[in-house]
Amino acid sequence: MILKKIFPTRFLLLWYFVFLFVLFSTIVRIIFLIWSFSEADTSFFILGNTFLIGFLFDIGSVSFFAVPYALYLVLFPSKWHGSLVDKCITYVAYTLGLLIFLFSFFAEITFWEEFRRRFNFIAVDYLIYTYEVVQNINESYPIPFLLSGMLILAALLIYFTRKKQVFSKTFASTSSFKEKLIPASIIVAIVAVFSGLVTNNAAEFSENRYNNELAKTGIYSFFAAFRNNELSYPEFYNTIETKHAFSELKKKYQKQGDQFIKEETTSIYRRVNAFDTLPEQRPNVIFIFIESLSASYLNSFGSNLSITPTLDSLANESLFFTNLFATGTRTVRGMEAVTLSIPPTPGRSIVKRKNNQGLFTIGDVFKEKGYTRNFFYGGDGYFDNMNTYFGGNGFNIIDRGRGFLLDKNITTTRTNIEDDEVTFENAWGVADIDIYNKVIKEADKASELDMPFFNFVMTTSNHRPYTYPEGKIDIPSGSGREGAIKYTDYAIGEFLKIAKTKPWYKNTVFVIMSDHCASSAGRQELDVANYLIPGMIFNLPESVSAKISTLASQIDVFPTLFAQLHWKYNSNLFGSDILTTSHSEARAFIGNYRKLGLLKGNKLMVLGDMKKSNFYSWDRESNELKSVPIDTTFFTETISYYQVSDYLYNNEGLKLKSLKNDY
Repeated sequence: MILKKIFPTRFLLLWYFVFLFVLFSTIVRIIFLIWSFSEADTSFFILGNTFLIGFLFDIGSVSFFAVPYALYLVLFPSKWHGSLVDKCITYVAYTLGLLIFLFSFFAEITFWEEFRRRFNFIAVDYLIYTYEVVQNINESYPIPFLLSGMLILAALLIYFTRKKQVFSKTFASTSSFKEKLIPASIIVAIVAVFSGLVTNNAAEFSENRYNNELAKTGIYSFFAAFRNNELSYPEFYNTIETKHAFSELKKKYQKQGDQFIKEETTSIYRRVNAFDTLPEQRPNVIFIFIESLSASYLNSFGSNLSITPTLDSLANESLFFTNLFATGTRTVRGMEAVTLSIPPTPGRSIVKRKNNQGLFTIGDVFKEKGYTRNFFYGGDGYFDNMNTYFGGNGFNIIDRGRGFLLDKNITTTRTNIEDDEVTFENAWGVADIDIYNKVIKEADKASELDMPFFNFVMTTSNHRPYTYPEGKIDIPSGSGREGAIKYTDYAIGEFLKIAKTKPWYKNTVFVIMSDHCASSAGRQELDVANYLIPGMIFNLPESVSAKISTLASQIDVFPTLFAQLHWKYNSNLFGSDILTTSHSEARAFIGNYRKLGLLKGNKLMVLGDMKKSNFYSWDRESNELKSVPIDTTFFTETISYYQVSDYLYNNEGLKLKSLKNDY
């Protein structure tokens, strides 16, 4: 009786729509729970809270969709109820609403399969790059079947809605304006509360990340990410006095023997000195950045899959880093870490942000030593803003251009990978072997000009839909990640076989590292083990192979290479030489777009938005985090790294122009 007063018959269809949305959202939540049952906290009260909070977020989410039609129901005159106009608007609105939420639920399932999360800023980013994303989805899933299923389901829902006479009762309603005003006011009030008072983070009630994700609603999470894909560090995170933060870091670099060029400024720009008096060496450098390769897939790290024979062999002939951690969970975050040698900043990677050109990168260290700098990518580098970032920071571009032009203000050389150079291609780009063949051609040209080169090579084959040329390995193309990893490894082996026949090979160092792990999902704030990546420096002149167990970050690999080449250079990089870093100073940065972590030994400090922080003891064997009392010294050090990196980006401190003008 009360429900009928609150929702008069004129609102019956809208009530039915809300019911269906909540029902399907709950079904999706149950599917995700079953999918992640071993990781989620399934205790009675936690699970009950998960579904209760999820229900509230479902109501909040569907209210945004309900508001326009609720206002229509209030304002549309009663005498026209059931008219042709009323029926057309109602059927179109209901059908469109069903299709939107059914599509979002289907999309959520594919997103969860890949990332084990609700929609986040990655989903927002993917809206920009329609070609790659649509092609990837088309190659990974039976799209005609899924779309047909969605349309059939929508048609069935409309049919049952009609059969239950929901439409006819809505059209025949004689509800008064006052009666209609009550439910409309409730819906508007719910929207107002969720717009002004409820953030997506409010769903994060548990220490278990999976329960927090299950409690969210996908559509609401998507629009929350759309509004908040960049986070202000000073506004959302713990801070200390800026000068204090810089002072903390400067002490560390001074211990290493670095000399600051201007002591009193808020800057880390300094002169890095070699630890020996040996002459500098300037070999060519080819850097292979492998897509989505977790350390756990290599036999060198204890796997028994035997799908990386090339990398496992190279591990015994290289400086092999066995305790190296990625800074983030996406390729652009890895690119940021490697090129800028900087801890991750909250929100988007600097690679995708504005004001990211003319920065001091490792490319500028190479430039100082007389190198040409080239960025190779098997897809169109328009994706993820890569061409703008690399081209705007002094790299030449070699990619599979699909018609997207560089900004006019970027001065660089762009070389296309032509059709006759491609033997296989999927949504993300050409097969790894094709990009390596292009690297060989460009290396041959540079060698003839007797100019040292630094080639940054981004691979693509180890990415869904995991397709590659047939007949190269014993796992069929498209069968899953293990096949893609084995092909990735095979392609590196073939590349090195050809490279060894070239006159430039003996004078070329190969740096190989993963951009991030295959998955970073876990039930804790940051799943530490899912940031461990392989990294190695191969073919160093006069170097003895060794397994380096010192804790290190992606940001340290190139400063380590520079030290091995005995270089003295000006630096604005945060990274340090891994080989001379003491155990007490060894650290790694791990994070996602909201959580910023500093790992030292078995201790992990995590800075979260809303100025939250947590300190943990990490058990490497079980990969469990145990909360411990905060160490204030550790806390200050963590803040210093992240606050300084954010400060430099937002105050022109990473800009070459600023550094040269000041010094």
